[in-house]
Amino acid sequence: MPAPSPHRTAFVLKGYPRLSETFIAQEILALERRGLDIVLYSLRHPTDRATHPVHDEIQAKVHYLPEYLHQEPARVWRAWRRARRLPGYTATWRLWWRDFRRDPTRNRARRFGQALVLATELDKGVEHLHAHFLHTPASVARYTARLKGLPWTVSAHAKDVWTIPEWEKAEKLADCRWLVTCSQANAAHLSERAPDDRVGLVYHGLDLDRFDSRPSAERLAGGPLRLLTVGRAVPKKGHDDLLDALARLSKELDWRWCHIGGGPMLPHLKTRARELGIDGRIDWLGPQTQAAVLEQYRRADLFVLASRIGEDGDRDGLPNVLLEAQSQGVACISTAVSAIPELIDDGITGLLVPQRDPSALADAIADLANDPERRRAMADAGMKRVRADFNLEGCIRPLAARFGLDEPAEPRRTLG
Repeated sequence: MPAPSPHRTAFVLKGYPRLSETFIAQEILALERRGLDIVLYSLRHPTDRATHPVHDEIQAKVHYLPEYLHQEPARVWRAWRRARRLPGYTATWRLWWRDFRRDPTRNRARRFGQALVLATELDKGVEHLHAHFLHTPASVARYTARLKGLPWTVSAHAKDVWTIPEWEKAEKLADCRWLVTCSQANAAHLSERAPDDRVGLVYHGLDLDRFDSRPSAERLAGGPLRLLTVGRAVPKKGHDDLLDALARLSKELDWRWCHIGGGPMLPHLKTRARELGIDGRIDWLGPQTQAAVLEQYRRADLFVLASRIGEDGDRDGLPNVLLEAQSQGVACISTAVSAIPELIDDGITGLLVPQRDPSALADAIADLANDPERRRAMADAGMKRVRADFNLEGCIRPLAARFGLDEPAEPRRTLG
């Protein structure tokens, strides 16, 4: 599929800025530096109190659509009156009505209302819509594109790939100009449902200017084995499996686990840790800035992520936190779920265990805890793999090519 020439592009995001979606922010910045003129439209207002340095470097202006239609009825009413005069209104309404009959939810109604506002408030000169996530943002982008007669594209990631209905997935794939996704597992799944070769693989990659590797004196200073997990407290992360694994460790092993991230399961996890009698060995740090997370990577001895497939089919893609941990020379233990084996070669660049298996997870932690040389060898191999194959500069090129962009126009900047 031929690449378009650079033009003003509206990115439709579920929420912005978000601490947990650094991969989206670093992509936006990388595309800006290659000359793409971007304007951001967010379906939700930010809930995190802090931001990452990358958010401050992004030049794109951000606009917020009505998060809930009843909160801004006059704005939605004005948008509807103006949108009715657009040539694509009748066809778009019919498309939405067909979707709504199959999914008669308030969320589906909200998507159409947000699309009306976006179509009537879209910045002048926007010629292209690009959505991050195949579910709600792609619906808003699709309806808006139909209203305005514009092409639209999408970046698909994890939950959005595996939990939306099959009919919706197939129709969006048939309707978008192209789609990129961040793992071979996702790409294979979506390609089977796409009418042509419009699905492309684009790993997120890691900005190694921000995650430069430095030897950590603290990591070598002794004390308890420092275990680290970074990830929202949601079912697919398997944090409760990890707690059960930690409770199975030998009482002779001196360890401490640090968890970074927010999420709705935090109260449950803290209660479970107390029930298991291990809460005194755990530090719950909540959401943290990139600089604070980086400091914890550099202190950790082992990074553990017990990802699993949720009851609703939700699962990780290729978790960026594994890339980040490996970039800092931390040995990683995770599960053989989704795209994780695309990064971790079991026994060489880390250890993989079956999902939902606390016993196997406990054995893996104990094995590496008691074998520092093997742990160090895996950490070194993982760091080399990330730097060679998951550098943002290399990973962003196929996406930049789809936008018709050249190499970055600005010099790189680091955290310092």
